Amino acid sequence: MSKYLRASSLLFNQPLLVTPDMLDLGVQWANRTMNLNIINIGAPATPQVMEDDDYSSVRMERMEEQRRAAIAQTGVEVLPVHGVLVSRGSHMNPCETMTSYEGLRQQLKAAVADPLVEHIVLDIDSPGGSAVGAFELAADIRALAQQKPITGLVNFMAYSGGYLIGSACSELVVSQTSGVGSIGVIASHMDRSKLEENMGVKVTTVFAGAHKNDLSPHEPISDQSLKVLQDIVQESYQLFVSAVAEYRGLTPEQVMATEAALYRGKAGIAAGLADRLQSPQDAVDHISRAVANSRAMRQQGRIGLRAAALNIQTRL
Repeated sequence: MSKYLRASSLLFNQPLLVTPDMLDLGVQWANRTMNLNIINIGAPATPQVMEDDDYSSVRMERMEEQRRAAIAQTGVEVLPVHGVLVSRGSHMNPCETMTSYEGLRQQLKAAVADPLVEHIVLDIDSPGGSAVGAFELAADIRALAQQKPITGLVNFMAYSGGYLIGSACSELVVSQTSGVGSIGVIASHMDRSKLEENMGVKVTTVFAGAHKNDLSPHEPISDQSLKVLQDIVQESYQLFVSAVAEYRGLTPEQVMATEAALYRGKAGIAAGLADRLQSPQDAVDHISRAVANSRAMRQQGRIGLRAAALNIQTRL
């Protein structure tokens, strides 16, 4: 059980910028993995095929070379924002698709500092995740977007925390079937007291400090604990609303009026949550052409300057 303490602390008793169905999946995982269910049928371990380290290293180097060549050719770097969002890379489960806020921040800073990169694209396909660290990353994205354009590309889901990241971009592009929204906060409390009673387990907790035992999973949630959790959720909700309102040029009232609803395609644009409608590949192609045109104009400008300078020299 101890190995899952960190995982459970990321799931329960804290505000989450995630869709309710994703939270339900997390709770179901906890029910199975942390032996919260009465009947636990174990499955045989799936054998893993180990890859030769040298071969893996060569393959990674080749992929990096191809990535750098593509960036040099197009001037565009596409960064994935996929799966559940977590605050740190150490929280990531290799069996699940996840993106860490700290990892994405490092990638963004590297792309902004890279002279080959002229435009950054965030390929977003996420139902959201942890509120911890999300607002700080969104603020960093908005600041970095002042140095180089950052396009958020919804491919095909930017809900809750995923939408917060997208809203901070220079622009947000959706396709006809892409979804945005879920501007809300949710939290769950796990009450294991009935399960423990049925198992013949009784937990006695001794504590000092009135709030030390708040949100304990070994007893039904108290009025005090419920208020604590509600206050945390409301605080995160106000941060979420204020951030989206600022990034998208909306009023807080307009953002709250969405009531955490989900919007697809044109409906997201009509609600002010996205900027334009374009398929993911067409959007990347459009950005690549814009960068190519910009490069060509700069090249023509440099040729013109050299020609003018040469003309002046011939007259001297």
